[in-house]
Amino acid sequence: MRNFLIGAILVLLVVFGIRYCENRNIEKDQLEESTALLQQQIKNVGKLVVTEGTFSQVYSYKNSKKFYLDIFSARKKALIIVNATATVAYDLSKLETEIDEENKIVRITSIPKEEITINPEIKYYDVTQDYLNQFDAEDHNKIKGRIEKSIREKVEASSLKSNAENRLISELQKIYILTNSMGWTLQYNDQNFNDSEEFEKIKL
Repeated sequence: MRNFLIGAILVLLVVFGIRYCENRNIEKDQLEESTALLQQQIKNVGKLVVTEGTFSQVYSYKNSKKFYLDIFSARKKALIIVNATATVAYDLSKLETEIDEENKIVRITSIPKEEITINPEIKYYDVTQDYLNQFDAEDHNKIKGRIEKSIREKVEASSLKSNAENRLISELQKIYILTNSMGWTLQYNDQNFNDSEEFEKIKL
């Protein structure tokens, strides 16, 4: 009888041991599947977020050159009208994340900086130039450079960047919704997000 009881206990221990290992393997497989799905869905979020604005401005360009001991001068001038399109973009394919499988945490480790692109349409009016001081490629490049610098300053002072940031946060919210629905936690700058309102206040 004693041998029978010892045998039964050993059989039960073996059965429980096998089931424990099977359950651990199932949990591990589920975690790996969950991790793979998260990685794939985060990649799907990676697209370019763009906000566009238009700017118009009128410039007056003047230049003069001195000749013969500054006795004579040659002048050129033009009225320049600019219509420019400016875009602020975030390339989310450059978004960097880490996945902590053990604690079920998705960490956003790096958010790409905005990319500002300016496409000016430049038209010249009332162009006057002396024979010894005519418009050339260097003038056009200088004018274009000044215009792009001026438009860039206008973009910085406008709501274009903040609008782009809002669109960026809207895209990143998809990651929060995904992780939350799967029982994971989203983390950025050591901060855990418990609801969408907290995430909307994220500091980029």
